[in-house]
Amino acid sequence: MYHEPAPLNAREGISIVNLVKKFKKKLPAAVDHLTVTFYYDQITSFLGHNGAGKTTAMSIMAGMLRGTSGKVFVDGYDVEYNMDEIRRNFSLCPQHDLLFDPLTIRQHMLFFGRLKGLTKDECLTECNRLTLDLNLFNKIDTPAKELSGGMKRLLSIGLAYLGSPRIIILDEPSTGVDAHTRRAIWNLLQAYRAGGTTVISTHAMDEADIVSDRIAIIWHGQLCCSGSPMFLKKTFSKGYRLTIELDGWLVGRLIDLLIS
Repeated sequence: MYHEPAPLNAREGISIVNLVKKFKKKLPAAVDHLTVTFYYDQITSFLGHNGAGKTTAMSIMAGMLRGTSGKVFVDGYDVEYNMDEIRRNFSLCPQHDLLFDPLTIRQHMLFFGRLKGLTKDECLTECNRLTLDLNLFNKIDTPAKELSGGMKRLLSIGLAYLGSPRIIILDEPSTGVDAHTRRAIWNLLQAYRAGGTTVISTHAMDEADIVSDRIAIIWHGQLCCSGSPMFLKKTFSKGYRLTIELDGWLVGRLIDLLIS
């Protein structure tokens, strides 16, 4: 296994220690002695194939599942005993959109914002800010049932960012959307990364490379390697070398072309 040490001043947001999750005794563990840390002011991609254990691990972080053994700490709190404290500054965007067809974008923001403890005025301020950042402002009074699939996904992600949570988990945020929507999602992740811990799951290597400060690769519930995209490329990339042999005036011509 290859792991790049975190910066000395890095602050831990989520710490997973020797986590195991088994659904049936005779089946292999969905999460198998997983140990990984996610840091503040960073976006970390949980990269792995379908069925690698990403969603299971995230569900345990969110308190939706209980681990068979091991520990998960979110902002210093144990998820087994302190979920009430954790939920004050925690947000999860699930893999599938959970929206109410008759409600508009504005009504969704008001409803979920109030559930998070925001005042009505705070909800409206957050609604305007997030819909502008997500290019949804012109659809703010459109019912969810009339939104495209990409717009529904943007709304789900926007709801997760309501109230500026310190810890945010996004389960495959850009799966199934078009290239333009993917770019909008990536831009939002980058714009809101400071001051919080952001964890996304993905099976797309290009997405992990573009948006992440760190990547944690998981395979059959186990952590294979983790580090910055540059560290992983340097560690595993074979690379190529191209040698060109030229005679006479072609050498000078090639140099001119390369310089220009």
